[in-house]
Amino acid sequence: MKQPRPTTAAKRAGTQATQQSLRQSILGHLQTLKIRISEEELDSVVRESTENNHSAWQLLERFLAAPAILSRERSIERRQRLAKFPSSASLESFDWSFNAKTLPRGPFEELASGEFIARGDNVALVGKSGLGKSHLIQGVGRACCALGHRVRYVTSAELLEDLTAAAGDKTLPSRVRYYRSFDLLIIDEFGFEKLERREYPESPSLLYKVVDARSGRGSTAFVTNVDFSDWSEYLGDPPLVMALLDRVVDNAIVIRFEGKSYRQHRAEQQQSAASKRSKSS
Repeated sequence: MKQPRPTTAAKRAGTQATQQSLRQSILGHLQTLKIRISEEELDSVVRESTENNHSAWQLLERFLAAPAILSRERSIERRQRLAKFPSSASLESFDWSFNAKTLPRGPFEELASGEFIARGDNVALVGKSGLGKSHLIQGVGRACCALGHRVRYVTSAELLEDLTAAAGDKTLPSRVRYYRSFDLLIIDEFGFEKLERREYPESPSLLYKVVDARSGRGSTAFVTNVDFSDWSEYLGDPPLVMALLDRVVDNAIVIRFEGKSYRQHRAEQQQSAASKRSKSS
């Protein structure tokens, strides 16, 4: 006796049941693999691919794109958080028009490509305070984090305080190894308020230990308002300072800052605004 052929409705119901079973299996696989994609996102990708007759490769690419992008964004956020930048400063938020004649954007875009890290080059930003050195080096550091590099930002005072404490409790070697581990170590505010000379008499030796340990292993960026020719007088201990400078300047990209002070300009603007408010009241 012949079995009756399944009706169209029955076929459709069977197909839907199979698809629902596959959907649940896929969601289970995603959870096992810890791939973050919601049920709604999965349904949207499948529906869009069906409606547009996408190939299997197009479907797979579309399916993997969202969690991959999310994973990359989270990795960048994690690296930037671990870098300990003190602000959200970026190259995009910098006012390039203020000192356009003396501070071109090109060299910093080149640094933001991260190629200097691949070459093992150091960086030195030298110039008086208020010209945007800290803003720009943070912008470069953030860009390097986005490229996958491990970056650490620290002021000279913070670094020396940490190393001095480590020397006191005999953990200095481990702290030096810690600072050696990054692809890019940014040492900002060297010479700011003369803290190195006044509060940390061992600063030449401590700085040398870190910079020497990093030599050939990673890039170090110094941001300073003290010209290289004045480092010996500033820190004392000329022989050790010369050895430190040899390590810092070796394969270094040196950018000298000149122009009007952003900080002074902002202060004048605030003072002028306050004066206008006072007169109008």
